[in-house]
Amino acid sequence: MSVRGPRGEDTVDSRQVNANQGSYLTDDGVDQIDGNPNSDVFQYDMNYPSLGQCVVINNNIFHEKTQMRVRNGTEKDEQNVKETFSKLGFKIKIHNDQTVSQMRELLTKVSKEDHSKSAMFACVLLSHGEDGRIFGTDGCIELKELFALFRGDRCRSLVGKPKLFFIQACRGSGLDAGVESDYDTEEETQKIPVEADFLYVYATAPGYYAWRDSANGSWFIISLCEMLSKYGKRLEVMQIMTRVNYKVARKFTSSSFFSRLDGKKQIPCIAYMLTKELYFSK
Repeated sequence: MSVRGPRGEDTVDSRQVNANQGSYLTDDGVDQIDGNPNSDVFQYDMNYPSLGQCVVINNNIFHEKTQMRVRNGTEKDEQNVKETFSKLGFKIKIHNDQTVSQMRELLTKVSKEDHSKSAMFACVLLSHGEDGRIFGTDGCIELKELFALFRGDRCRSLVGKPKLFFIQACRGSGLDAGVESDYDTEEETQKIPVEADFLYVYATAPGYYAWRDSANGSWFIISLCEMLSKYGKRLEVMQIMTRVNYKVARKFTSSSFFSRLDGKKQIPCIAYMLTKELYFSK
């Protein structure tokens, strides 16, 4: 008779074997399927007919009641994102000057679409913002409300697939003066967290401004698109995002007629809930 221990499930001092699939965990921690050492369960599957949608919301002109200024230069960001993500293989859908209700309705509709033939989903938000919120043309909305539309329990066709959000917006009114530096597969059916497989990349750290060049676009989007163009077909996504961080942090410094705003720095911020390595190419 088998007796369960008082603190958990019984286990064995042996390699783990799945009799149905022939999957086991080797001594070096690498999963193999049917003895094939080349099977990599630590990478997202890109073998789909489509890479997926990239929805872009670009808010430029705001209602007077919001007291938000026109976002000069955001048209450059839009064009940059369109060209870069199209070359990666995404199907681009651009929506300009969306109210809060329009943003909510748009992303709700997208979340209810069938993504079963897509490898992932991406969304780029270009707008004004505060920490935890982003502006539609007539007011603001909690980012978590928009993100939650794509959770595993609400968007079933994207379960287990990457959901990428890139947010160009301020997260507060803090200024970073900088500091001198001397350094230049198949798996068995199982439950997964509803918050799994998300990647949120914010233009700036919590509480800080996000800078935008009125002629050339935002520091973050310029850097993101440059690094995706250079490395999107070769490197894993976090390697690419690290290069984005480096570019923004090291290559940009604010230039302003107002001394309080001159000579400031910025660092993007990444919230990473992906469960596998992500490469945009098959």
